[in-house]
Amino acid sequence: MTLNQLKYIIEIAETGSMTTAAKNLFIAQPSLSKAVSELEKEMGITIFARSNRGVYLTEDGTKFLSYARQITEQTELLESEYKSAPPPRRVFSVSSQHYAFVVNAFVELVREYGREKYEFTLRELKTAEIIEDVRTHRSDVGILYLSKFNKDVIKHILQTEEIRYEKLFTAKPHVFVSKSNPLVKKKSVTLDDLKSYPRLTYDQGVRNSFYFAEELHITEYSPKNIVVSDRATLFNLLIGLDGYTISSGVLSSDLNGDNIVAIPLKSDERMDIGYIVNSDRPVDTMTEKYIEHLKNYIAAYTG
Repeated sequence: MTLNQLKYIIEIAETGSMTTAAKNLFIAQPSLSKAVSELEKEMGITIFARSNRGVYLTEDGTKFLSYARQITEQTELLESEYKSAPPPRRVFSVSSQHYAFVVNAFVELVREYGREKYEFTLRELKTAEIIEDVRTHRSDVGILYLSKFNKDVIKHILQTEEIRYEKLFTAKPHVFVSKSNPLVKKKSVTLDDLKSYPRLTYDQGVRNSFYFAEELHITEYSPKNIVVSDRATLFNLLIGLDGYTISSGVLSSDLNGDNIVAIPLKSDERMDIGYIVNSDRPVDTMTEKYIEHLKNYIAAYTG
């Protein structure tokens, strides 16, 4: 096994194509295919499976890729430490449900890192996609919530995929509404109070199970329902249509302005908001720093 072979595996996995990877690596495709075959033979596993659209990682290949990334990243760090060459580009990715505090922590991480070369990614996704991103190592960390309603199902999925969940904090249910919504006159609201207003929820795509919903009490009857795909649209509709959504109550005026307010919802539910990481891969320094920023922001907000 050589370092070049590991770099080949990473490039193929990222492009999903032997042809494109060979072009990016400036080597002939037969040479690339041979190097991969020799590595697979040496390791005794099949790293890539073939399809009409290209190649994709097998289950063994997905695990192998995580170790390959660790080795290449550590090699780059060693070279940056002991060679005069400029430091390598740092890569970090987080996938999350739609929470403002996730963005705030991400901003602080980028500011702290403060170097010229980096490639950071923040994706606000459907719940199933967050789990898949972490499982396939596309993201270093995922952010989602557990409740009495969904925790057994979600925890079973995470355990099956060898993904570890760690709670960050517990939030009491709130509804987000426009500051012009009549509900703001109330100190707290009930589910019955909400029935005359449009309920806004996030689209969960083909995995549209109630257990994957971002909102609590998703099985409660609502005569008016609007499904959206992004946070900006949801907030615009909260204002434009006097709608509501059920969430954690943690808002950021820096990101969302002062037009949205949170009202406590009378409910026996709770939102345990936490992060997920792969059980078979050590948490790296950048992920640890991001989690620290999450904890600091939440502590400042809730404290």
